[in-house]
Amino acid sequence: MSSLPILYSFRRCPYAMRARLALLVSGQAVALREVVLRDKPDALRQASAKATVPGLVLPDGQVIDQSIDIMRWALGRADPEGWLMRDDAGLIAANDGPFKMHLDRTKYPDRHGSDPAVHRGAAVDWLHVLDRRLRTSAQLCGAVRGLADMTIFPFVRQFAAIDPAWFEAQPLPHLRRWLDIHLHSPLFAAAMLRVAPWREGDAPVIFPPAAAKENIA
Repeated sequence: MSSLPILYSFRRCPYAMRARLALLVSGQAVALREVVLRDKPDALRQASAKATVPGLVLPDGQVIDQSIDIMRWALGRADPEGWLMRDDAGLIAANDGPFKMHLDRTKYPDRHGSDPAVHRGAAVDWLHVLDRRLRTSAQLCGAVRGLADMTIFPFVRQFAAIDPAWFEAQPLPHLRRWLDIHLHSPLFAAAMLRVAPWREGDAPVIFPPAAAKENIA
């Protein structure tokens, strides 16, 4: 068993993104293993019955397979920006539940047999809730980024990318400002590190790299 926790991740997965964001800000080092979802490694299947990403395997063999739990684990060890003080369980539940459902049925209508226009409209209704909240504060729970922002941001990013021109035309000025801030942050750039898919026997890829820890403001 590795002396470092092992993070099985997929770069573009929003759940994995938010886990990496929390690991970065906490400074908690892990051995990063990039997964090809259509060809999951046996080591991941053996570690976790769910074999989903992200999956964090601790040195004692314990597996944390929910992204929000990985975030809370990392921040429980070190939370230099006070993310845990800027939490909103209701907002996160709305993101992970109804909004994610509508996002998937907008992005993948053939997979779900859904009407993307209906689900896009429902998703935008919730984005207006966020926009109104951001009218009076820079971030969702105050002036600076916190757990609620970093939990929700990757999914808003994914939704905006479905049809960028359409998204830009929506009356969501405060949400777009917030999204742009996070898209162009050093923290997000560091979280989107490109690594080759992991194979058994590969040398460990330590995440976050030492250089990233010095510039993630």
